[in-house]
Amino acid sequence: MPKTLIAALIAAAVASATAAAPAPKPAGRVYRLDAVVPLKGARPAWDYLTFDATRARLFIGRRDAGVTVYDVKARRVVGQIQNAEGANIAALVPEVGRGYTANEDGSTTIFDLASLKTLRRVKLGEGADAAFYEPATGQLAFTMGDSQQLTFIDARTAKVTGHTHIDADEIEGVAPDGKGLLYVAERDKDRIAKVDARTHAVAAEWDVPKCHQPTGVAFDPASNRLFVGCKGEHPVLSVIDVADGRVVAQPEIGRGNDAVRFDPQTRRVFTANGVDGNIVIYDQLGPDSYRLFQAVTTRPIARTLAIDPATKTLYTVTAEGMVDPARPVNRKAAAFYPNVYFDNSFVLLAYGLHPRPAGPQAED
Repeated sequence: MPKTLIAALIAAAVASATAAAPAPKPAGRVYRLDAVVPLKGARPAWDYLTFDATRARLFIGRRDAGVTVYDVKARRVVGQIQNAEGANIAALVPEVGRGYTANEDGSTTIFDLASLKTLRRVKLGEGADAAFYEPATGQLAFTMGDSQQLTFIDARTAKVTGHTHIDADEIEGVAPDGKGLLYVAERDKDRIAKVDARTHAVAAEWDVPKCHQPTGVAFDPASNRLFVGCKGEHPVLSVIDVADGRVVAQPEIGRGNDAVRFDPQTRRVFTANGVDGNIVIYDQLGPDSYRLFQAVTTRPIARTLAIDPATKTLYTVTAEGMVDPARPVNRKAAAFYPNVYFDNSFVLLAYGLHPRPAGPQAED
């Protein structure tokens, strides 16, 4: 038999075997639902989740219901921050043992982190949306969308230290870099502002191409990359080099993003997407390179997120809702975004790492 014919037959056999062989399955563990914790209450509403790694406590901003504190080890509610009605978030300052809520009436409720005892409630301005701790200067930055500004206070004294005008009506997530700079999402402008916490001045503003409605943000100091969740018609995770404001990567995510988190230990970026009901997770292969790790199914409107850095468990919340045509509908968020939530339907969802499932691929 001619050598050329033998070589051709061998090549054909190898190709056939390769085509017939199943694709290799990636090793490791993936996220799946671990627990559903009912959190009773009328008219559920919520916003940010924050995690106290020292005490393994999750702080849940519940607006009219204030802040609920959940012990993730004991798996039970251990407290409710008093006099915190209207709270969207609890910003934690472990260095001084304090927590600060951002309340919708423009006030902050200051509480002791260990005992959860409320110390006082202080008026800061009009319409506080959220608060974020900046460790290099020891200040908290409160986003005040109604007055288009950030309000800074000293974390030890709670005294106002300055204001920063932000030319936007929808000031969303803020990511500190740990060195005195803050990156602020201007949702209605499709822009990111870089703010110097020492001078309270806007150092730069960057338009983010192909990013509509930037909302959730997170920062990686090791690679100097900012992660921005863009919740527009074509939702993406915009990765920005903060040295010059360039977008270096833009992988797709789910619709309705509200939270972005980065885990520096696993080098993973997490995005919680309420409209699609999923958490889309990317591995950071390098500063400008990202690979999909997993998209885990959650529940509709589970849009916020917190990570336990010790166990890597993910936490999000949601409630059973509906669209009542007799009331205003938020079509900017989605065509049928709930405008009513049912009493006693609010739940905390916990997702842990488990062995990757075996078996055939799921079908449509």
